[in-house]
Amino acid sequence: MALDRRKLLKQIGGAGTVVTLAGCASVQENSQDTEGNGGSDSDSDSDNGTNGSDENGGNESNESDSTESQGPSGTATVWYSLSDTEKPLREDIIQAFNDESHHSVEGSDISEMQDKTTSSIPAGQGPEIFQWAHDWVGDYYERDFVVDQSDQLSVNMDQFSEAAAGAVQYDDAVVGLPFSAETVTLIYNADIVDEAPETFADMEAAMEDHHNPENGQYGLAYPFDPYFVSGFAQAFGGYYFDPEEDPALGLEADETIQGLEFAVDNLTPYMPNDPSYEPQEAAFLEGNAAFAISGPWYLAGLNDNDINYEIMTFPEMDGGQFTPYTGIKIWYFSKAMEEDGADAAAGREFAEWFVTNEDHLLSRAENQGHIPVLADLVGSDELPGPVQVYSEAVDQGVPMPTDPRMNDVWAALEEPMVQVFNGSQSPEEALTGAAEEVRSNWE
Repeated sequence: MALDRRKLLKQIGGAGTVVTLAGCASVQENSQDTEGNGGSDSDSDSDNGTNGSDENGGNESNESDSTESQGPSGTATVWYSLSDTEKPLREDIIQAFNDESHHSVEGSDISEMQDKTTSSIPAGQGPEIFQWAHDWVGDYYERDFVVDQSDQLSVNMDQFSEAAAGAVQYDDAVVGLPFSAETVTLIYNADIVDEAPETFADMEAAMEDHHNPENGQYGLAYPFDPYFVSGFAQAFGGYYFDPEEDPALGLEADETIQGLEFAVDNLTPYMPNDPSYEPQEAAFLEGNAAFAISGPWYLAGLNDNDINYEIMTFPEMDGGQFTPYTGIKIWYFSKAMEEDGADAAAGREFAEWFVTNEDHLLSRAENQGHIPVLADLVGSDELPGPVQVYSEAVDQGVPMPTDPRMNDVWAALEEPMVQVFNGSQSPEEALTGAAEEVRSNWE
């Protein structure tokens, strides 16, 4: 299914879209009634992530603003890491919440979220909530960085897709709330490629026709790292790591090796010679590649560059199916929520409102290509066409494991993927060596 970007995506990625939320979905006035960034452009706010909050990560509650029915008002600190095109809408959303709720939130964009959370949260200087993909759930819960809020929530897990509900739970704890899905699929430049390829053979023929590296033209733009390559590593029944399988580690499986060999033999010959994200994505972004494999976060940049592109699920492969890892974006409940005071109530109310407000979620889908996971919107005809395609791609993929052992798998694959791309190692050598490193770290 290919879609004409000029008809369906003219507004995706438009910066500064104001979302009017008053009257669309009321912000809870009582913390038990909820159904479901005015961020600062100050450099100091962005760097320290506190926006004037106290050293425990949240502003002191303003008792004078409290009422009997509402309880004390709180101010939650919320952290996120967004692209420049995403920030204006986030600022608008935060302002809308602050205007309607007796609580408030103060947002900060954090450039190195993992470093910031792992250093600040144990020191008692973390936020109430922070945004990231779900794959930190197990690790952060076991390290006491995030906390269970299942008994305090006003939303139910059945309000979300099954995959999204599962992504925020670990050992029966609910450590966050989900709001969108993401994965990668095929994008092609409609000014270069005449029609959507039905099979991989068709795609390969088009890549061959349009690959001319001497003139800066490429058949494919595709970051060659463990996450992006997962779609092929898992295409023939292989897997990196699956705690439900025996063995859990699948790097050395013949099917995993076959998938990586397929990518090396059939994709790398048509790519720019630097496998890292920026040069690969730039080739398509600048109109110099026939195809790209990327996620919905990429669309805003394509629109800004006026690239005439179409999105499609991956074409048929002989004997396999492109099966990428999928991620769920969530608001994590940080350790600061353990105190369960007014600031925690503010963080919880904002998260519940953010993930269940249909008008807001549709605005994110229309303006930034985000894939809602709220059950009432999954597969909805109200979603833009490209978002529906990405939803299909999510259905073809598998969720990233939340088991903390997956961290060792990611780390062990990073350098071998570069070596494979450069021809310094064969796929079998790379995956066998990575498996040995993982097992050594697990011992």
